[in-house]
Amino acid sequence: MTRGEKLYEGKAKVVYATDDPDVYIQDFKDSATAFDGKKKGTIQEKGRLNNAISTRLFSLLEENGVQTHFLGKDSETAMRINRLDMFQVEFVVRNVAAGSLSKRIGYPEGTPLKNPPIVEYYYKDDALGDPLLCMAHLDELGVISREDLEKATAAAVKINSVLKGFFAERGLTLVDFKLEFGKDADGVIRLGDEISPDTCRFWDSETGEKLDKDRFRRDLGGVEDAYEEVLRRIS
Repeated sequence: MTRGEKLYEGKAKVVYATDDPDVYIQDFKDSATAFDGKKKGTIQEKGRLNNAISTRLFSLLEENGVQTHFLGKDSETAMRINRLDMFQVEFVVRNVAAGSLSKRIGYPEGTPLKNPPIVEYYYKDDALGDPLLCMAHLDELGVISREDLEKATAAAVKINSVLKGFFAERGLTLVDFKLEFGKDADGVIRLGDEISPDTCRFWDSETGEKLDKDRFRRDLGGVEDAYEEVLRRIS
């Protein structure tokens, strides 16, 4: 499949057209950002690692009945994906208190939630800093219908169930993660974006060691080794 014009370049990925209008190529970058782009850097081999990790996890989800945009691996750093009309909402699924949730509700980081998962909704708007939204905000903005929100939320809960068990068997705690959904040409809601240490918090189940982008955010070092370790465990 021929790679065509560049359609979009974000913080972590570049999306290209192909000779099929309903198929894109998503190419992962080595660049890294945090804190709404205020912190920038490079994680060596991140593009290759995140492509391999996302490929494995999208395939796992498809095997478990979750519809995703993944069509196949295109190169070491890229995958073929369905074109989706993305919802302007990010879904954050939480099993353990960490990051912004710890700050908001006062739980020490690492506190297991009483009735996980909690699913939160964030408005995808860089200028506003991707704020947390309640249901009334979503209705006011009209960025997603109630029906689509319910379907995507149910999919997020199912994804959490599949991934949480999968990682637990490999000595990893799935603390929280971000998901993005959209509709394909037939109106089917599919999981898009990526599933990787960029978008998930993974902790070693025994030691609590962070194996995700928090190592970059918090200047903990060993970022590349952490991403490699996640890929090693799930391969």
